Parts: sequence; structure tokens; C-alpha cells
Amino acid sequence: MKQKLVVLSGAGISAESGIKTFRDSDGLWEGHDVMEVASPEGWHKNQELVLDFYNKRRQQLKDVKPNRAHEILAELEAAFDVHIITQNVDNLHERAGSKNVLHLHGELLKVRSTRNENYILDWTDDLNLGHFDEKGNQLRPHIVWFGEAVPALEEAVAITVQADYLVVIGTSLQVYPAAGLIDFAKPEAKLFYIDLNPAKIANLRNPLEIIPATASEGMKILKGKLLKK
Repeated sequence: MKQKLVVLSGAGISAESGIKTFRDSDGLWEGHDVMEVASPEGWHKNQELVLDFYNKRRQQLKDVKPNRAHEILAELEAAFDVHIITQNVDNLHERAGSKNVLHLHGELLKVRSTRNENYILDWTDDLNLGHFDEKGNQLRPHIVWFGEAVPALEEAVAITVQADYLVVIGTSLQVYPAAGLIDFAKPEAKLFYIDLNPAKIANLRNPLEIIPATASEGMKILKGKLLKK
């Protein structure tokens, strides 16, 4: 039986493919205050702005491609039972070939009803005002905004507790509840943390190895370590 490799991925891994994060020095996401485009309040204030913002993000996916870090994670499925829990809303993990990907914060290529959170559709084109569900309710991006519950969290915890190896990559572990997932790892699970500027992890009970590198370089190093084991 293959050992279980669980990966917690964040914006840093997608940044190498050209997708900007909102945790840059200016605190903006593609020129917008995050709360304007990623909160229920922003949605109620200006739905057209929010829709336009995610339409542009959706179109951007057509111009970017997975990088080496994404590809290595997919390659590791030959030797490990790999499960990726990502905070990213892009589809780069899937396009690289990863088969088990759980999106904590939603997906750009899906939309849902504003009245029924379980009414979810695949969506690759622009989403505009006047696009309704079957009952005439406006559709919205299938994104978990700030202040909203994270429906996939329970499943993420169930995956994390089974990890033999837990890899944190491209995330500063500052956004909760995602950052709290490492607390659910079993004590003997080995933790790898890949980041050029790794944050301090408080009260960690697991053995930790920090790989101070970019996502792609770090994954090359990690692949060698894991396959050697």
C-alpha cells in the first residue's frame, strides 16, 4: 500500500505560473482591495464589479500553464497516494495531472446559485448579471469569500489526519481555517515546508523540515528526498 502524501498548497505555487496573489506588498489583488471583490459585502455593494473581476481571472487561466511544481506533484502519484488540499481557485493542479484535488476556497471554473449553495455549474465563459439558476436566481462565482464558511473543511481534515507526509507549499499559513489543518496531522507524520520566506509555525508537534526555495525548486528537492526514502 502506498504511503499517503498530503499537500497543502497556496498562492505561491500558482504565482510561478503568473497568477498574482493578493498578499503582495500593496495588499491589493490585481489592483483591487480584496474586500471589494472577495467578500459578501463587496458582492452586495457592486455585483457588476465582482463579476467582471472573476471574469478576468477566468480568462487569465487560458494564458497560464502549470509549472514544474505542479508537474512534480502529479508525478509523485506513481509512488505515493497523493492528495492535494489547495487554497487556490485555479485549475493548474488538475491540468498538471493531479487526480485528487480538493479546493478549499472554491473554483474559478464553477459558479453557483445565490440562493442555493448546492446548485453548482461548470463555467468557462464570462458570468454576467442576468445569468440565472433554474429558479431565476442570479448566479455568482463559486468562490469562498472572506467571512463565509468553508464547506470543504471537514473533508480536508479527514484527509490530513491520514497523512504519512504532509507538504506545505506556497502558503504563509496565515489564512484560517486552512492554516489550522496542520494541527490535525498525526504526531509521527513528517512535515515539509517549502517557501522562500517560511513563516514560523507555533506549537508544532510534528518533525519539520524546511526547504527554503521556490515552489518548483523546492519540489525538485523534495521529490529526491521522498523517493530516496
